Amino acid sequence: ELSAQLLDLPVYKQACEAERNSVSGRPVSTRRDMTPTATTALVLALTLAHHASLAAAAGPRVIIVGAGMSGISAGKRLSEAGITDLVILEATDHLGGRMRKHNFGGVSVEIGANWVEGVNGGKMNPIWPLVNSTLKLRNFRSDFDGLAENVYKETGGVYDRAYVQKRLDRANEVEEGGAKLSAKLRPSGQDDMSILAMQRLNNHLPNGPASPVDMILDYFKHDYEFAEPPRVTSLQNVVPLATFRDFGDDVYFVADKRGYEAVVHHLAGQYLEADKARNIVDPRLQLNKVVREISYSGSGVTVRTEDDKVYKADYVMVSTSVGVLQSDLIQFKPRLPAWKVLSIYQFDMAVYTKIFVKFPRKFWPEGKGREFFLYASSRRGYYGVWQELEAPYPDANVLLVTVTDEESRRIEQQSDNQTKAEIVEVLRSMFSGEDVPDATDILVPRWWSDRFYRGTFSNWPIGVNRYEYDQLRAPVGRVYFTGEHTSEHYNGYVHGAYLSGMYIRRRLMPNAEFQMTYMAPWR
Repeated sequence: ELSAQLLDLPVYKQACEAERNSVSGRPVSTRRDMTPTATTALVLALTLAHHASLAAAAGPRVIIVGAGMSGISAGKRLSEAGITDLVILEATDHLGGRMRKHNFGGVSVEIGANWVEGVNGGKMNPIWPLVNSTLKLRNFRSDFDGLAENVYKETGGVYDRAYVQKRLDRANEVEEGGAKLSAKLRPSGQDDMSILAMQRLNNHLPNGPASPVDMILDYFKHDYEFAEPPRVTSLQNVVPLATFRDFGDDVYFVADKRGYEAVVHHLAGQYLEADKARNIVDPRLQLNKVVREISYSGSGVTVRTEDDKVYKADYVMVSTSVGVLQSDLIQFKPRLPAWKVLSIYQFDMAVYTKIFVKFPRKFWPEGKGREFFLYASSRRGYYGVWQELEAPYPDANVLLVTVTDEESRRIEQQSDNQTKAEIVEVLRSMFSGEDVPDATDILVPRWWSDRFYRGTFSNWPIGVNRYEYDQLRAPVGRVYFTGEHTSEHYNGYVHGAYLSGMYIRRRLMPNAEFQMTYMAPWR
């Protein structure tokens, strides 16, 4: 029965197939700039439904589940299209989702998204002008140039700069070779491989990185970006990485008392009512509404929350993380079709944990070329990537250390005191010649354990081709999906979340009949 369901392609897939055969004989669905966003499809579906005088269900016309970046930007786009009869249901008590500030040691730090990634390139990252010009949030260019001089041994002191630079140059050379190989792979994705497989083909660390230096450099280049190791991550879909290829190699660290989440508040304020203090007071935004059930049919949708409230609409747009979709938080009735469930389960929700640690005094190097330093442990990913924060938080005496994947999950399950003790032990090993004091405070986010997120951002794993990715984004009847995981170009990034809700591109429509078939509500 499951096999039969998987082979039973919905209208969405049939339409994609029609589109493939209609444009110069080329399979359009394999071109990353030709796939419809959920918001595009929903806007056009609603417009067509309006002109066809479809009977409206009781209640708001559109329900948006989630008030993170993608949910808020989707609401903005719908409002701009004249669709203002909507309600946004947010499970937590705040806007912003995984963009979240926290007061730590007297400064406002970001426990989720922290950087504008991809700046100063050929195209403009849409988040950058909002941060740097519109809102003028304090931000600082991250400087990785001195990395080779700042790789610490387990026994204390740093490795020879020339040796580290040689290993880093080799890793960069292999990555360039990987980009060339990736460009030669068939667009369908059937030839895709893991980054680790590509490294082996290039005779680079054929058994995987084994020395402490090779392990931490490999971790920094891959895990620190994707939150999962090279053996998991798809080569074809991340090398070269579209974010840096399109928008530039620079990244800017946001450190403002208003928080990076101010971007989401700003977007919300463009279509939701706010008071004089710019707090959103629009009744269409409802906080602390945990969606537990979504029922859908050909005539509308019904959404039930944990407090037994019921909302009815024509359509629902689900902007939760793919991690939440993989959990049992929201029940769909009827159950989502097998092809959709499989597409959700195949994608990865990664875990990226930024741990802030405060000390009574500084004992680490500062200044140009010292912002980032690495710990070359014999245990891969063990408190490996460090950042000193003197520039954004002067005299705060705060360090930031990042862990990912299994280390993140391990740390989330132990006490903060245990994590603090491990961190101080590592620092005393690195700076064996210094008097390293005990930490006075620690902040450990727990995104993986939080039922409203189940991780930090998505990662494209080996084994998911473009066609299967289209299924992840495809609607099911009147249920639409958006979020950073649905941004084929930029999944995992803030701008990906933004564009998944905002970016409307023209579709290539061969005829009116296809437009009605493809863009009308799926049944």
